[in-house]
Amino acid sequence: MFRRREAVPFAFVAEADRFRSNVAPPPRERATVSQLAARSLVGLTVIAGLVGSLLLGLPALAPEQTPSHSQQTEAAHR
Repeated sequence: MFRRREAVPFAFVAEADRFRSNVAPPPRERATVSQLAARSLVGLTVIAGLVGSLLLGLPALAPEQTPSHSQQTEAAHR
């Protein structure tokens, strides 16, 4: 393929991480009070939904209790 005509000095390759950009990224914008309130309300709504579905779903997950007087047909008595 392509071959470099000039060899790259080993010292440059070894110290390549020193030559990274010295420009720092801009600082992150702080969230406003309304944004923090909205995030907390969304979080509370999700948690309340999970707790509510768990409370409503627990009776359906409980094992069925058989009544003490089970109904039997006449064929079972004969």
